[in-house]
Amino acid sequence: MDVPAKRGLGGDYWRLWTAAGLSSLADGVVKNALPLVAIGFTRSPVLISGLAVAFSLPWLVCALPVGALVDRIDRRRAMLGANVARAVLLAVLVLAMAFDVGSIWALYVVAVFVGVAETIYDTAAQSIMPQMVGREHLSRANGRLYGAEMTANEFAGPPLAGFLVAAGTMFALGTPVGLWAVAIVALVALRGRFRIHQERPASLRADIAEGLRFLWRQRVLRTFAVMVGVFNFATGAVWAVLALYAVGPESMLKLSTQDYGFLLTMVAAGNAVGSLFAERVERLLGRARSLGAGFLCTAVLLGVPAFTAQPLVVGAAFFVGGLGIVVSNVVMVSLRQRITPDRLLGRLSSAHRLVAWGTKPLGAAAGGLLAQWLGLSALFVIMSGFVLTLVVGVRVVTDKAMDAAERVAREGEPA
Repeated sequence: MDVPAKRGLGGDYWRLWTAAGLSSLADGVVKNALPLVAIGFTRSPVLISGLAVAFSLPWLVCALPVGALVDRIDRRRAMLGANVARAVLLAVLVLAMAFDVGSIWALYVVAVFVGVAETIYDTAAQSIMPQMVGREHLSRANGRLYGAEMTANEFAGPPLAGFLVAAGTMFALGTPVGLWAVAIVALVALRGRFRIHQERPASLRADIAEGLRFLWRQRVLRTFAVMVGVFNFATGAVWAVLALYAVGPESMLKLSTQDYGFLLTMVAAGNAVGSLFAERVERLLGRARSLGAGFLCTAVLLGVPAFTAQPLVVGAAFFVGGLGIVVSNVVMVSLRQRITPDRLLGRLSSAHRLVAWGTKPLGAAAGGLLAQWLGLSALFVIMSGFVLTLVVGVRVVTDKAMDAAERVAREGEPA
């Protein structure tokens, strides 16, 4: 490792934090703007939810090779390349829309390739964290980082997307290009190199296999991957068709695009509060109970829209769910970073996300089909029930099991 771990968060951490916040704001605008733009082309639940499938499909297809790549190259440069690619791709779409050659299929192409770049950026960003701050500060660093990312992505991104779409498609698609450009500047300002030295680089296939073996042999990490996979399947199904539930005179909530954006900010508001208190909640309740509480909060988020069309009630449920999401994320990601060797972090993160995030496109596809066949209310109830089953997983990833995994990692014993 070329950059020694620091005792505190340090200036480089805050440059990374700035880049993450700006990149997440750009992501939030794109992911919320494209479905709103797509409504101008079609009202089909299947086609609208298909955009969410296209965004998340790269996690299923590209996660493993991306993880091996991130462990071989400088992780900062990987993040830079991903942001450059996203900015250029969206700029091309802006030109296409300006010349009136846009279509729902052009939005699909952009969603797929932006998703590919996201796999690279996010895998590198998680893998670089222990190099940046050291393992003893991971809960605090991840809490602050998740707060910035989720607040930008879900608090500022949705209303900004709604406002920009109302102002014009060019504004909605051009703004993320500028945000990614500024994030690139922040990443360039990071000092040092973030490449893990390997004496004898193995083949790409061997590297991928090593990451998969590490995940499989660690019972706690293996359980985390399955739990997050179920979680993302359920949330992906709901989020894929949420615009149909909330936006327009034909929807249940009958909100404008701007009001829809403000509704989504309630999730981000919960994220922001959760990021400030995640470390304290972890100490107060213990890691296992914090996970269970987080899943219960998310079940509330997904289930309440089935029983009410009152925006204030739905917004309160979204706030509670957002708080729970960030607390559970901080617990799981921080533990994964603590017990995984630096040289394996990229591959372990990608192997985890293959299982955990690969379910997103499946959930989005299922959400569109279930909404078409059974209706939105039935979809919300079913997916809330899925998340409630995750409380059973907490019986496996107990505090005792997590402490034991961390102790083994500190002592350098085999998993």
